[in-house]
Amino acid sequence: MAIKTKDLNARLFGKADKRRATNVNEAQKAARDKASVIELAVAGEDTVAFELVKINAGEVESTTQVFAENAREQAFLNEHALADILTTLKDRGQQYPAVGRWLDNGNIEVLDGSRRRMSCILAGKDFLIYVAKGINGEHAKFLSDVANAHKPLSLYERGKEMQLLLTSGKVADQKELAKYCQCSEALVSGALKAASLPMELLMAYPSVGELGRPTIVKLHRMFFGLNDEQRDQLVSKLTVGDEAIWKTIDAQGITRITREVTMLLEQISDELQPKVEIEKPKTQELIKGKVSFTRDGDKLQLKLKKLSEKQADDILAYLSDYLK
Repeated sequence: MAIKTKDLNARLFGKADKRRATNVNEAQKAARDKASVIELAVAGEDTVAFELVKINAGEVESTTQVFAENAREQAFLNEHALADILTTLKDRGQQYPAVGRWLDNGNIEVLDGSRRRMSCILAGKDFLIYVAKGINGEHAKFLSDVANAHKPLSLYERGKEMQLLLTSGKVADQKELAKYCQCSEALVSGALKAASLPMELLMAYPSVGELGRPTIVKLHRMFFGLNDEQRDQLVSKLTVGDEAIWKTIDAQGITRITREVTMLLEQISDELQPKVEIEKPKTQELIKGKVSFTRDGDKLQLKLKKLSEKQADDILAYLSDYLK
């Protein structure tokens, strides 16, 4: 179950500077003050000492990596997806340190703070992270999952988690999945649709996290309406050189760029799969100026002109009797 952001640090940080944090404010202050050591009760079990480490800006990408089981898709983290924290980080530096563990090769694995890590890389800023030894895989997953309460996962990321629950047999179907994830069946359906789309298609957008269910449903219908060859051709058109297609859009703002990308994708799809114009049946004359007809499969449409009242009655009576 998702943990509210305001409760996050209270759940993670039990002690700060060897002082017991008795409420949410004290726990948050421990991280904000960047204490050199914080004692953290992982998953309510063993208390581990985390040391604050500063990594120089130029070394962040090479000496740190993100926990492999982190539900957040790192490929989606760009300047638009990180806009909510990137501006502040550029102006004032990193406000809250991340949380990680030491690896055997001396590098650091980021458990909480993958968005802050990428923001530091993009902004060229030093990266602050609390690091500890002896964090096992189960506890690492706990820290990573709790940390994602800071920023909701995209539909794609949620869909990937839901797919795992289905394939592992933890839930039997989408109805059980909705109960397990405490969300609507409509959201489950949208998330699974998102997870079935290729990464290349989603990365055509500036921020995957901004893609709502209506856009996902439209993309799903469009993509899976193509045959295999047409899908490959669509994917090949999603980049211009090495640049994602959204970077070629001459517009400002995520909402506007997102709309323009969707329109462009629909245009490409239409070009790959031109709509077949169905020839409408032609009207033919039976008696010039008086009777014409149109045949469309098992349908017959008659148009009669200049009929007397008796002729009309006789024709209707004949048809009624003939078609009984």
